[in-house]
Amino acid sequence: MGDAMQFGWLTLSMSPSPDEDGARIEQLIAQACYAEELGFADVWLTEHYFTGESVYNDSLMFAAALAMKTTRVRIGFAVVQTPFHHPVRLAVQLALLDNLSKGRIDVGIGKGTVYNEYEFVGHGLRSHDSRERMEEAIDILQRAWREAPLVYEGKFHKVNIPELRPRPVQQPGPPLWRSVISPGSFTECGRLGVPILTARLPVERIAERWALYAAGIDAGGHDAATKARLLEKSALWRNVYVADSDARAEDELSALLLETRAHMMHVREAFNPADFELDPATLNPWTDPAVSDSVALPYVLATGSLYGSPARVREQVAELRGVGVRHLLCQTGFGAMSHDQNIASMRRFGEQVMRAFR
Repeated sequence: MGDAMQFGWLTLSMSPSPDEDGARIEQLIAQACYAEELGFADVWLTEHYFTGESVYNDSLMFAAALAMKTTRVRIGFAVVQTPFHHPVRLAVQLALLDNLSKGRIDVGIGKGTVYNEYEFVGHGLRSHDSRERMEEAIDILQRAWREAPLVYEGKFHKVNIPELRPRPVQQPGPPLWRSVISPGSFTECGRLGVPILTARLPVERIAERWALYAAGIDAGGHDAATKARLLEKSALWRNVYVADSDARAEDELSALLLETRAHMMHVREAFNPADFELDPATLNPWTDPAVSDSVALPYVLATGSLYGSPARVREQVAELRGVGVRHLLCQTGFGAMSHDQNIASMRRFGEQVMRAFR
């Protein structure tokens, strides 16, 4: 591969009202199919509940629909909120999806949202034990795909499974990806040989984080082929918006991002329980409600977004390639952006940006 890049398409799409949900779900299927047609290597689904974000809510069922509508594109989860799933059920669903898609599934694993406590409450949970729940779920997933019978005595689940069927197409199971932010997580995932997803990492931090990941891979004793494969897979998530001019792209993306931020702040204020306190360590200028839009917007444009005319976006992608990024996940929909606007931006990116990096 060397300098070639692969591009993923990611949806964190919002539906503005219950009346539009059905239409928006149809549009998302069309967008994912169009992503395949444009040559994106993978499509990634987010998982959120109760407020119109990730409008399908159930990313696993939605992935089954995409598995039937697509033939080549890999289907990823960015990420599965593990506390909201019984791990045996999750193991079975992912094994089935791997069969339906003929081995095209990638599974980002997370401990659940750190901002939307109402999603935990809606599932009869609180987030205090979410990391422990995630660790147990990963353990059960990996062992259920490998061991028959499986007897498991955990803190949250005690199960005895004769055999998991169907077996996943990808052996010993679909790749389990982690979402990482802190330097230590890059090193640890490298050591474990686990593929990584990362968001909102400013360009000047990327090379050093990728170096930590590579050092971790070496420390874990993985061979050169494994190292090359993992470094090629490591994915960076960016907002991507391509218009016919730089000024227009900035204006249109800014309006959509501010609408997204207003929605995000409103639902947290409205639905999070009174006793829930955000961990200050998880906050940045974009997610911190105390930070004004006039500060938050320039921050997210600078650290999390590729936008402008096709020529400018080509430069921004080249800059990322220059610091070692080989797999770029492109979120092309924001707030209640219309289908046509999303498709137009996707078309410009696919035809006038992606082609320069083949």
